[in-house]
Amino acid sequence: MGIDINLFRVDKGGNPDIVRESQRKRFAPVETVDEIIQLDNEWKTARFVADEKNKDINTLQKEITALMKSGKKDEAASLLKKKDQLTQEKLELSEAANAKERVLNQKLNAIGNLVHESCVVSETEDDNAVTKKWWPKGDASPFTWRDFHWEKKEQVEGVEGAEAEAFEAETLAKRTELLKSSKAGAGVPGLLSHHEVLDRLDGYDPDRGNKIAGHRGYFLKDAGLELNLALVQYGLDFLGDREFTKLSTPYFMRKEFMAKTAQLEEFDEALYTVKGELGPNGEETEESTKYLIATSEQPISAYHANEWLEESEFPLKYAGFSTCFRKEAGAHGRDNWGIFRVHQFEKIEQFVLTDPEKSWEMHEEMLKNAEDFYQSLGIPYRVVSIVSKALNNAAAKKYDLEAYFPFQGTYKELVSCSNCTDYQTRALEIRFGGKKLNDTTKRYAHALNCTLTATERTLCCILENFQTTEGVVVPEPLRRYMRGKEFLPLRRRLLLLLLPEVRLLRSRFVLCMKVRHEFCLNSLCVL
Repeated sequence: MGIDINLFRVDKGGNPDIVRESQRKRFAPVETVDEIIQLDNEWKTARFVADEKNKDINTLQKEITALMKSGKKDEAASLLKKKDQLTQEKLELSEAANAKERVLNQKLNAIGNLVHESCVVSETEDDNAVTKKWWPKGDASPFTWRDFHWEKKEQVEGVEGAEAEAFEAETLAKRTELLKSSKAGAGVPGLLSHHEVLDRLDGYDPDRGNKIAGHRGYFLKDAGLELNLALVQYGLDFLGDREFTKLSTPYFMRKEFMAKTAQLEEFDEALYTVKGELGPNGEETEESTKYLIATSEQPISAYHANEWLEESEFPLKYAGFSTCFRKEAGAHGRDNWGIFRVHQFEKIEQFVLTDPEKSWEMHEEMLKNAEDFYQSLGIPYRVVSIVSKALNNAAAKKYDLEAYFPFQGTYKELVSCSNCTDYQTRALEIRFGGKKLNDTTKRYAHALNCTLTATERTLCCILENFQTTEGVVVPEPLRRYMRGKEFLPLRRRLLLLLLPEVRLLRSRFVLCMKVRHEFCLNSLCVL
């Protein structure tokens, strides 16, 4: 990954002040810009010296050839020794230049993409700008949608702006009322969290998942699996109808490509490593270390690596489907409940390569695709523009679509929509346009990515918003993928022992009972 080095070179028409200002907006070290300029000058000098030495070698070789042709072998032999010495000097100079280039590239990769002028400049995500809210129209109980009739197949009627704010205020009041009666026992009207609803549907098995796979392992079953697969199928059809090419991607990538599309810190914090066989001498090869993908964006971004595309092909729109694998090492709190934040999940991703002049228009279009998807499901949401400090290095601007989760009375991220401009394509050498004689300017495509649905997380949102005291209403667009099912009845009572915080106490109690039992047996043996 990386920013254009020519932005740092004034003699090439660059303006380092633009990069400095972007670094300030990211609250990143501005002095790195000056370090890069200095390293670039040192590298160019070292490269020039090495190239000049190579010219000396070529000149000397011509003299040697002429002497050999004229039969002056002794003089030629003397010059050959000098050539060997120059060759060794050139190798040392080239290695010194390459070492400076490696340090330069390392510094360059630490520079984030140029922050778009419309981004809010702030260090805290508390300042994320809410650009839109959308709530579906219901009856007097917009919160649970229990009496809402899903008559429209393509689009659920909704409201924005002040009307959406009114629906939200009514919801918060209703939530306070319902929370008073929640968790009072099975059959009592109340509000449950998504993991409690899924448990009552008998839609997943986290205990056996943890036993088999470890922390946050789970089995989806019956209603949970059916809803998840319905979201996958609906999501792919939704994007297919909008002229996206559907792709099922590889689940792991070679390091050389992952390094060009993922940030360095992600390697340790987010990515799982797949270890293969080492080389014959125990060395690592391109096949010995691979990385499980955290999103289908990663392999799709490299789909056209080292290719020269025709401008007429744009936009290239891909709907990527894959299972995703993430360590999620820093996650904690309520996000750990159920299957909201897990190590393995399914996701459908929008990925687009387009002309730089049209990428910002495409950014809005991809966000609208995501909005239309959640509107069709009848899920209340808001769109926020992410502050400059929170942007990852590749993104010039990012929107999040956050859906409303009624149990917690808060919005949670379901969609991330970024314009990465030429940051990834430059590293992956994805160029476009005609190859003109003597034209040394490379034109790089712009790359954009936008979640459509991380299905397990969307499933959590559906469970909370469509719960009733008897079960869960199936959103209308998903019914044709579930053999026409309109309603999923509850199959088990909500037991306090099933709640995560009680499970921990239960496990400690069982351990104490085991210790006590073994103590009693030992006492009997002594008697």
